[in-house]
Amino acid sequence: MRVLGIETSCDETGVAVYDSERGLIGDLLHSQVELHAEYGGVVPELASRDHVRKLVPLIRQLLDSSGLAPDTLDGIAYTAGPGLVGALLVGASVGRSLAWSLGIPAVAVHHMEGHLLAPLLESPAPEFPFVALLVSGGHTQLVEVTGVGRYRLLGESLDDAAGEAFDKTAKLLGLGYPGGPALAQLARRGDPGRFRFPRPMTDRPGLDFSFSGLKTFALNTLQTGLAEAAADPEGEARLKADIARAFEDAVVDTLAIKCRRAIRQTGIPTLVLAGGVSANRRLRQRIDDIMAAEGGQAFYPRPAFCTDNGAMIAYAGWQRLRAGQRQPPAFGASPRWSLEELPPV
Repeated sequence: MRVLGIETSCDETGVAVYDSERGLIGDLLHSQVELHAEYGGVVPELASRDHVRKLVPLIRQLLDSSGLAPDTLDGIAYTAGPGLVGALLVGASVGRSLAWSLGIPAVAVHHMEGHLLAPLLESPAPEFPFVALLVSGGHTQLVEVTGVGRYRLLGESLDDAAGEAFDKTAKLLGLGYPGGPALAQLARRGDPGRFRFPRPMTDRPGLDFSFSGLKTFALNTLQTGLAEAAADPEGEARLKADIARAFEDAVVDTLAIKCRRAIRQTGIPTLVLAGGVSANRRLRQRIDDIMAAEGGQAFYPRPAFCTDNGAMIAYAGWQRLRAGQRQPPAFGASPRWSLEELPPV
């Protein structure tokens, strides 16, 4: 079975073709970073309009570069949520219409299920069951996974997601968009011993997260430090690097502590990390150290598949299409959609 995947949940237009025999045949991504950089964040209306402009040409380019004709496709998968409703509707309308015109089935894919299954595109791939940490700009969740569609939410962020906290803290430090990668880069120059930020909710039982307080702590530290460094021309730059390092260390430690708690609680020695923040080098190293100490193993998608992409949607869609799941001609979008609502495969 050969499946075209379409991803338009936010600010990246992704398309890919997954073949059950050949694996991933082709994958293309158009990023809107330059479009939104002027505004310091994603503008939903601009994101939707750019998907309208780019999606169909990107599909044509993908098929041409892969040497495929549209009539060689066996199914189409598109992201139906969660995400920006306007952006989701672009991918849903194009995907469902294309499937109808070709007389092939379509299936709506949960964006976070795509992230969760992305490590299965790698070799070696994790085997079920595993615990997944989904950590991105919009979500921070720990999930027990016993199969495709068999998900149990263990914990989630009660306020800002980790990626959102990265972006907001980067913005108050005066860094560009996207803020998360810029903050991680600045943190490499920071002194890890100068500041210690709190590790939220690690001093109490449970697997939920809270990151909004870290942003406030960073702001207070910055304001105090700027007043003290007013007479030092190089003091402000050092201060911001040191805050970036302290902030990153706090987020990484918090995520790692909760991951260790989750694998001990479930008794599952396999951990999967996915989502944009899972590309963070310091987080990966910390998780690898923890899993080695626990006698387990961690799995990650390649860096290109940590952020939004069509490959993960094509793969997740293939899993559901081969199980006989189909989307009726009517389509829509689900900006808010729980993983636990998905039917098992």
